[in-house]
Amino acid sequence: KRILELGGMMGCNLAHTPVEERLKLSRDSTAEEVDSTHYRRLIESLWYLVHTRPDIAFAVGYVSQFMERPMMEHLQAVKRILRYVAGTLDYGHHYGRGPNTARFVGYCDNDLANDVDTSKSTTGTMFLLGGCLVSWQSLKQKLVALSSYEAEYIATTTAPTQALWLLRMLTELL
Repeated sequence: KRILELGGMMGCNLAHTPVEERLKLSRDSTAEEVDSTHYRRLIESLWYLVHTRPDIAFAVGYVSQFMERPMMEHLQAVKRILRYVAGTLDYGHHYGRGPNTARFVGYCDNDLANDVDTSKSTTGTMFLLGGCLVSWQSLKQKLVALSSYEAEYIATTTAPTQALWLLRMLTELL
């Protein structure tokens, strides 16, 4: 709630998703500049919230790329995240017991050349243990993929690396 107050978004209209579908932002925007100190404070507050709210991790990571010179369209994207947070204040994770608590499942995906400025793809991975999210990652690929096949290949080699690390850690904990 304090983050919503910081952004002046108390009592705002709610959003059902943290980011608009097919949103493309650029560093070379011609929109009006906004106060970078305020923008950074909002982003830093949202990063703190990501520790308990992984559903906003991708969106916060995306708008974090524009902290050097934020424009009005970047601030609008941050306000969309805040509108989503306002509508999902009661969301959280429940880690319980049951027959499926030892089931380990992972997913990965990417977007092909979605970064307007660099044409790089973003890879996302998530891992669930017993149906509960235990690890997630969203990172820009180091190479510019020349095809969707190449971008998928890079994503599917990132996920097993993370899975092996998680399985080793879980084995040590048991």
